[in-house]
Amino acid sequence: MQVNNDVITGRNCVFNLHVHLVFVTKYRRDVFSGRVLIDLEEIFKNVCLDFEAELVEFNGEHDHIHLLVNYPPKIAISNLVNSLKGISSRLIRKKNYPEETFAKLSF
Repeated sequence: MQVNNDVITGRNCVFNLHVHLVFVTKYRRDVFSGRVLIDLEEIFKNVCLDFEAELVEFNGEHDHIHLLVNYPPKIAISNLVNSLKGISSRLIRKKNYPEETFAKLSF
């Protein structure tokens, strides 16, 4: 792939697809601390790389997360979102954080 002026060219196509995703915790509970947000950003970057997508921007607060993802047209958004949510939830629960209501964590 070749990138020119924010337009990505593939073999048979030219595209520039971005999606803005907002993940909200169940009942808007305050469960994301600073350490959790840093770990989530790294997890989201790795998942995006697996899908040949790019995490352009990441930001979050205690009860929600914003993602801006640049992705190729061969990826279905539903598959990307399912992987982002599933993998991040599993890996964050696996890490040992001080008891931060992760039993109630659900995107």
